[in-house]
Amino acid sequence: MAERGGRGSGHGSLDKSITLPPDEIFRNLENAKRFAIDIGGSLTKLAYYSTVQHKVARVRSFDHSGKDIDNEPLYEISVQEEITARLHFIKFENTYIETCLDFIKDHLVNTETKVIKATGGGAYKFKDLIEKKLGLKVDKEDVMTCLIKGCNFVLRNIPHEVFAYQKDSDTEFRFQTNHPNIFPYLLVNIGSGVSIVKVETEDKFEWIGGSSIGGGTFWGLGALLTKTKKFDELLQLASKGQHTNVDMLVKDVYGGAYQTLGLSGNLIASSFGKSTTADKEFSKEDMAKSLLHMISNDIGQLACLYAKLHNLDKIYFGGFFIRGHPVTMRTITYSINFFSKGEVQALFLRHEGYLGAIGAFLKGAEQDNPNQYSWGENYAGSSGLMSTSPDVYPMQRTRSGTFDMLEMDRLERPLVNLPLLKDPSTYIPDTVDLTDDAMARKYWLTCFEEALDGVAKRAAASQPDSVDAQERAEKFRQKYWNKLQTLRQQPFAYGTLTVRSLLDTREHCLNEFNFPDPYSKVKQKENGIALKCFQSVIESLDSLGWEERQFALVKGLLAGNVFDWGAKAVSDVLESEPQFGFEEAKSKLQERPWLEDSYSQWLERLKEGPPHKCALIFADNSGIDIILGVFPFVRELLSRGTEVILACNSGPALNDVTYSESLIVTERIAAMDPVIHSALKDEKLLLVQTGSSSPCLDLSRLDQGLAVLVRERQTDLVVIEGMGRAIHTNYYAVLRCESLKLAVIKNSWLADRLGGKIFSVIFKYEVPCK
Repeated sequence: MAERGGRGSGHGSLDKSITLPPDEIFRNLENAKRFAIDIGGSLTKLAYYSTVQHKVARVRSFDHSGKDIDNEPLYEISVQEEITARLHFIKFENTYIETCLDFIKDHLVNTETKVIKATGGGAYKFKDLIEKKLGLKVDKEDVMTCLIKGCNFVLRNIPHEVFAYQKDSDTEFRFQTNHPNIFPYLLVNIGSGVSIVKVETEDKFEWIGGSSIGGGTFWGLGALLTKTKKFDELLQLASKGQHTNVDMLVKDVYGGAYQTLGLSGNLIASSFGKSTTADKEFSKEDMAKSLLHMISNDIGQLACLYAKLHNLDKIYFGGFFIRGHPVTMRTITYSINFFSKGEVQALFLRHEGYLGAIGAFLKGAEQDNPNQYSWGENYAGSSGLMSTSPDVYPMQRTRSGTFDMLEMDRLERPLVNLPLLKDPSTYIPDTVDLTDDAMARKYWLTCFEEALDGVAKRAAASQPDSVDAQERAEKFRQKYWNKLQTLRQQPFAYGTLTVRSLLDTREHCLNEFNFPDPYSKVKQKENGIALKCFQSVIESLDSLGWEERQFALVKGLLAGNVFDWGAKAVSDVLESEPQFGFEEAKSKLQERPWLEDSYSQWLERLKEGPPHKCALIFADNSGIDIILGVFPFVRELLSRGTEVILACNSGPALNDVTYSESLIVTERIAAMDPVIHSALKDEKLLLVQTGSSSPCLDLSRLDQGLAVLVRERQTDLVVIEGMGRAIHTNYYAVLRCESLKLAVIKNSWLADRLGGKIFSVIFKYEVPCK
């Protein structure tokens, strides 16, 4: 159903006073290629696709033939321009539509289309205005089709898109794990009336029911009862009201609970029932609240009946009646819980307001097949979910004016689940939910704030020849600082708040200001130094007996993991002690008592069991970590007859090794070591990219090529190393094969929380239950 609104009923009354900052609102508009628009009665949602030019770091191997390689850099680093695709979604009040259309017209340069896809009731009302202002033909699309296409898109591409609303709990928004199969589900769209749609596949859906009693009923009757004509003001009244002053409850009829039927005394027996017997005036607030409960209960019961009839347990609610309002989400949630006896959960979408615009855009882009790609939310350019707290809401509105934004970047390759996850539907990457854990949230937000100046300084230093590097670094610092302050007030803004999301937001902000790889020179230098030590490390290992060598290999893996520039305790040491190296890192390790049990199980497996068929190893840091820690371990597995898939980040994050860097490093190691050389030649050692540019690891969003390889090679061992990949994420991940999770705890607060000391080690060998 179409949205309805209170302001801006005619073109002549539209407000033109707003000033639009192009660097925040209509970003990259000059490179927009295609448009779509969804106009309700009060809100307009604009979608456009643009090409974004930004800097990327590239590495290329030098030709070292005939040169003194000891004094030459390992590889060349260059920063190049790259063109990528981005989707922009902007939501604003219809009041500003004419001003926004003028702004778009003035900044439109490279559009490739002569048509704009449009949906929503307002698409008819504003058709002539759009065509006149933009010179584009309006092509109207079916509202429900667009909503469903948009819903499928966000469910597939945005982790933590879905949430349950829990007003009285510590965590207001309870985000759900994305299920690998999003179908089937029930979509209940509450506009003027109610439409209930069963969605079975991407293109198969049917309208199965509805009601004429919906948001329009609440608005119309509310206006009659309270003389309040604006929808949001009605909801504000309802949020302050007490419905029991107007509604007749079960206890008002029976003097308490109706035990025979199992009905609570506080259950509504008759909406507005007291208005027929009480000789008094009722407050506007109480009447609005009673009306809201009456309509929500009606919708909730209908939705439950249809869900049970069609054997569905997922119900997503949307439409202008919802729109993130706490009072409507709370009443709908209560109604669904009551009528389903807790068997069905009312679910809401973080980007519900954009579904129509997303769907209209997808309809216009079908020839490009956008669903063949994976997309990722760009936290740097997105507003995030608004707080429902009256104390926070004004601050948020001040930040973004009357506009909300969502930006999504097209990823180079499709992302899929790791085939070895035991149950992808219950997999949760992150170990700690900072939305729930207030103490941890306060610590980590402060930690990221304190590290910010250092990150900005390193970013500027990474581009010494750029005249504006300092200015861009300051803009990065300010933007990320603002994001952190928003997350202090509303930790649910981008879904479940975790250490991973804080790190990813920082990377997005760095890229936004063209700092693609601030640690590129550090990695180049450390890779070169570590390579010079590789042969002596291998000789030392080969001189040991078998059992001693296994322990030395594990200790080397852990010592290598110390070299993490993302950990302040380590970066302070590395900056103050330039000679700090592999042996010094070994001496720092604190072996926790239970390491011995897990390690002895691993050792027993190596002694008694057959060689693993194929090991998948997720590498962490450049330099000593991958060269002196990971590669000797890889070499040992290869010597046992185990194939190895070595997976590295597709793009840079901190000093983590990237896929392109790993190719060069491996080539140099192969030139020194016959085991590695032979394995590469015979394709027993395979280098792949993860599809990620994060210091952490989400096993539900991995490069499709990696997943295919894992299946083809019958992988039966997964090794995950590093604090980001094995502690902040995946500590509790359950796999269908054997796994090793290794890391060094390089944070004093986290070590103390886990009952250890800084530089304590994690060595977790797990065997799947049979």
